[in-house]
Amino acid sequence: MFDIGEELKKLPKTPGVYMHKDSLGEVIYVGKAINLRNRVSSYFRKTSQADPKVRAMVSNIAEFEYISCATEMEALLLECNLIKKYMPRYNILLKDDKSYPFIEVTTNEEFPRVISTRRLRRDGNRYFGPYSDAGAVRRILGMIDEMYQFKKCRQQEFRKGVRPCLNYFIGKCPGVCTGEADKTAYRENIDEVIEILSGRDSAVTARLKAEMEKASEELRYEDAARFRDYIRSLKSLGETQRATMVKERDADVLIPVITQKTGVVARYKVESGRMSGREITYIRSDHAGRAMPDSEKERKTLGAEMIASFIKQYYPELSILPREIILPVHIEDEELLEEFLDNINTANAEGRTDVMHKTRFIVPERGEKRAVLRMAMEDSVKLAGTLDEKAEREAERRDALRKEIAALIEYASSISGNAPLLIPDDDDREYRVEAYDISNFNGLDTVGGMVVYEGRKPIKNDYRKFKVRTAEGDDYGSLREVIYRRLKRARKGDEGFSTYPDIMFIDGGLGQVRAVKAVVDAFRIAIPVVGLAKDDAHRTRAIVFDDGREIDLRDNRLLFSYCGNIQEEVHRFAITYMSGVKGKKMIRSALEDIPGIGPKRRGELLNRFGSIKAIKNATYEELLEVDGMNSKAAESILEFFANGQADK
Repeated sequence: MFDIGEELKKLPKTPGVYMHKDSLGEVIYVGKAINLRNRVSSYFRKTSQADPKVRAMVSNIAEFEYISCATEMEALLLECNLIKKYMPRYNILLKDDKSYPFIEVTTNEEFPRVISTRRLRRDGNRYFGPYSDAGAVRRILGMIDEMYQFKKCRQQEFRKGVRPCLNYFIGKCPGVCTGEADKTAYRENIDEVIEILSGRDSAVTARLKAEMEKASEELRYEDAARFRDYIRSLKSLGETQRATMVKERDADVLIPVITQKTGVVARYKVESGRMSGREITYIRSDHAGRAMPDSEKERKTLGAEMIASFIKQYYPELSILPREIILPVHIEDEELLEEFLDNINTANAEGRTDVMHKTRFIVPERGEKRAVLRMAMEDSVKLAGTLDEKAEREAERRDALRKEIAALIEYASSISGNAPLLIPDDDDREYRVEAYDISNFNGLDTVGGMVVYEGRKPIKNDYRKFKVRTAEGDDYGSLREVIYRRLKRARKGDEGFSTYPDIMFIDGGLGQVRAVKAVVDAFRIAIPVVGLAKDDAHRTRAIVFDDGREIDLRDNRLLFSYCGNIQEEVHRFAITYMSGVKGKKMIRSALEDIPGIGPKRRGELLNRFGSIKAIKNATYEELLEVDGMNSKAAESILEFFANGQADK
């Protein structure tokens, strides 16, 4: 039994991080402290002045843990990592945890590549971004691919006599693997791309204009049009890229926007003293659904907390930070957070003094920066009204869809003769939908896919794949096998299948519905089963019940969109799995002709490299790293591919 009073006495008076936990052992709050004993003890002192959120949290604390740190900065870094790891309920969190795409130039390689990535590493490579539009990244990379020849593969070393890939033959790679690439020219092109991505493209644009005019004079109109398109692409890149560049007077303005229904941090970008854009990050906190704080002091306190949480979770993901962050109020630990951001700037610069700078917080009282802040605050007032209207519309759609699904569950249950599984209006739990689809390749490699939705949100951790064992090529039999295995795993207490759905969606018509319902009835579980039938254009047409009745979805746009999205998702999931199974099977088949490579070694090769191309390009040393591989087998593989036998 955890005795809070006794454990408080054991806390050290040193900097550190503490984690409050509930009765289930779940971390519900992470915080840092200069003095752990004083800070943690303060939560358990009875006071009517405590914030309602704090009182609610304290009532749920069953135990706590702590980690001592040498310095307050070390505690701050650890706090950031633990918040990201546990996503605690009572911390203010960024609601949108998606990562943004970057463009990476792998400058630590002898022949660098230019690629898209969503992971920012401290590996010595150059990163540009982040970009809010993944499509812009694809267009930029497409432009670079048209203008330059760069290596596409990850391979760093190539054995003598290696056969070049398709990119070499179509003029997209200069032949690094064959030794034909000029290293000096290659590096010059990489430096030029870095200049372009850094926003310094005037010299490149001038050169392209000269090339365009020359081609036009020589009546090479196709070449002239190509250079013209390059120039347009560079202009488009400038409009996209310069939003992420840091100039001498660039700054961010952060404004917390708190309404009755939601909370966001609005980030306004300022370039050369002018407002140039706005991004909104939704904040998840216990404020949502509560009345707005009454006093100005309470509103400022909550706003300052939101800003501090945003800074700690947003800026570490950026490759370039602004020089100034303009705030409407002072926040806790300003100096410490400035040092925190300086560490990020230093790491991002990787020793390059030309891009090194400090980031400072400013709460302006007068002058130009105060005018910019006032402009952002005036905009945020308008934004607040828009957010509430958006939240109201979102709530209306959610409630309307909830009623539709509840009615569907009730109707399907009544047709099946089961007790209706109604979702109570006051039940905060979202309804759970499981959808199933079967996929195969010409009757072979049959697989089943199961996707899960709670309300409108896909729960991807609960998606499941099934390799059909007994009924390949039989759609009905495959469905029966998949559903039987799913329910059997639940009956046996498998945690991955323990939660039953409120309704099952089956890709197909009456035959598929009846095949699944027979299995569900055999388990004596009251789960309604409906089919999603498609029209000739492969769009979701109707909901099909086991007695043959249908609901035409063309007259119900809400259900049409919802069911259509789920049907497309489960179809995509099953097709992707089937393609992977088929691909691995084909790879295994191709490897069967290599002398000395049996089933076990084929499996290990496949697990290690994943494709024939990767195995073909592997070095002797890399092959020897594969479990069960010896020198004779590795030489056999190299000889097999060197002789071109894999292409016969």
